[in-house]
Amino acid sequence: MSRTGPPPSTGRRHTFRSVAPVLALCWLAVFFDGMDVNVYGAVMPHMLDDPGLGLTPGAAGAIGSWTTFGMLIGALGTGTLTDWLGRRPVLVVSVLVFSAGSAVCALAGAPGPFGAGRFFAGLGLGGLMPLCLSMVMEFAPPRRAALATGLLMTSYHAGGMFATGLGLTLAPALGWRWVFWAGVLPAVVAAPLLLRLLPESPGVLLAKGRTAEAEAVADRYGMARPASADAPAQGAKGRLAAVLALFRPGVRLATPLLWLASFCGLLLVYGVSTWLPQMMRASGYGLTSSVSFLLIINAGGIAGMLIAGRIADRYGPVRVSALWFLLTAAGALLLGARLPLGVTYVVVAATGVWLFSAQVMVYAAANRVYPAAERATGLGWVTGIGRTGAVAGPWLGGTLAATANDQLGFTAFALAGLLGALAIGSVPLARRLGRRPATASLPETAGAEP
Repeated sequence: MSRTGPPPSTGRRHTFRSVAPVLALCWLAVFFDGMDVNVYGAVMPHMLDDPGLGLTPGAAGAIGSWTTFGMLIGALGTGTLTDWLGRRPVLVVSVLVFSAGSAVCALAGAPGPFGAGRFFAGLGLGGLMPLCLSMVMEFAPPRRAALATGLLMTSYHAGGMFATGLGLTLAPALGWRWVFWAGVLPAVVAAPLLLRLLPESPGVLLAKGRTAEAEAVADRYGMARPASADAPAQGAKGRLAAVLALFRPGVRLATPLLWLASFCGLLLVYGVSTWLPQMMRASGYGLTSSVSFLLIINAGGIAGMLIAGRIADRYGPVRVSALWFLLTAAGALLLGARLPLGVTYVVVAATGVWLFSAQVMVYAAANRVYPAAERATGLGWVTGIGRTGAVAGPWLGGTLAATANDQLGFTAFALAGLLGALAIGSVPLARRLGRRPATASLPETAGAEP
């Protein structure tokens, strides 16, 4: 959100404390997102060992891709839909949809219905992430968007750790279905809180002509009152204009690079989240240790979000993301080696520090590339197109597992890290090259270089 509007009439300072309720509610929503995404990988070894389900490694990889294909559709549709209907109602519907999908998975008796449940859950999950990112970036204090994004995404990994804990405790004792029944909790816990307590976006309110409400929300949280430049365009023409604006001078070359970086990052995130336990099991580690690696890598992810966010606010998210992608590639190669168990735990934790926040800093870079009025659409497409990588990651892991080539997965993930570093690292150059000569001397509307 632009900070150029009139100052708030209340005189309240715009700080993390003033917007803490919004950050906390978005944190809760993304916690359940991380739980739902990681729960499949956490219980997959138990599902593969269940003869009544009839799940094969190849089918498991395909189902992981169905999930992320649903997320792709949800992300692409929601980024534009939310500017029309509002952030809060679409976010609540997203939570209800992926909770319902988890219930379908818990009831499924065969791979087909289970995959349908995961696809349905993916529709809701895909819509949730760009919405929460957009809300946090809009409400974040000035020049603290990268740190706010990192703080938000710690919840994804806290949810992943919770899912892994369920896989380690609930699945062996009661069966894998009970883990998916736990995925219905968001509809009971998060949805009512979001509906009652989450404010609407001031920019969206202003775009709908509800100026007094927009200014009241901004004043309540100590924000600058929204200006017309912050408001997303309305109507069908406005939706089309928002998409076309992603290819205007200055960002037209950066946009596909952000998409490519997001593709690589989400291939890594969902490929590793889905297949790390099984890949480590194939490398000779025991079942309990293999599932524990998922817990450790998510713990590293939480630390990485806080580290990356602080560094990115000072040096820029592009530099941090590119370096983190390179370190992820190195970590993936090390995981492919048969190291002592203690050393492996250290490498897994360090890889988690780099892997997940490399992707999140792509979102922080997009926040600097696109102005406030285009942010929801830009983030929706960055996450949506990136979901093709989330489709490819589980499919790739499943294909390699089905052909007994699990070890090649580490090499494939390392190559994805290298490509991601090249893509995100080229964004500043692409922005300079994408400007028309006649406007090259004009200031960027989206702010400083990422």
